[in-house]
Amino acid sequence: MKKSVLDYGLRVRLPITILVILISFAITFYVSRSERDGVGYKPDQPINFSHKLHAGEMGIDCQYCHVGVEKSRHAVVPQASTCMNCHTMAKTDSPEIKKLTKYYESGEAIPWKRVHQVPEYAYFNHSAHINADIECASCHGDVASMDKIEQVHAFNMANCLSCHRAPHEKMPYLADKVKKGPEDCSSCHR
Repeated sequence: MKKSVLDYGLRVRLPITILVILISFAITFYVSRSERDGVGYKPDQPINFSHKLHAGEMGIDCQYCHVGVEKSRHAVVPQASTCMNCHTMAKTDSPEIKKLTKYYESGEAIPWKRVHQVPEYAYFNHSAHINADIECASCHGDVASMDKIEQVHAFNMANCLSCHRAPHEKMPYLADKVKKGPEDCSSCHR
């Protein structure tokens, strides 16, 4: 009699325990999605900077501030001196420009929080993409409409491969220029 009660308890509790573990995993996996793929990441920055104003309304090219992107594998985050090319004269009385000026005069780097970042285990070369005429917005989203920069596309293998396999679908403006990107593992994993 005792054995059948124990067997019954085990047969009921084990599936319930497994179900609770699976549901907990699924909820945790779903809730932590943005942390894993970065989509929606929109940190406060040390200086409020509007890409909507600079890249959108004023039409400043991305490469003016993010220099070297056409020659380097990295796109640099602008130094205070780049910003001061305009802001020694423009809007000098703005509280945000006053913060910028303090960084510039002290020689201290602005501690920008990186928003778009490829995982460390993947090799990515900005210059290869820029020189293939791939627009910044293809990966970074419509930055020119963002007051506060945020990540809108996942920087993961599936997203990259979808463009490499069918670039004309994701970027129709490249239909006549780019056939396909590399898909072999060693192109990105070195």
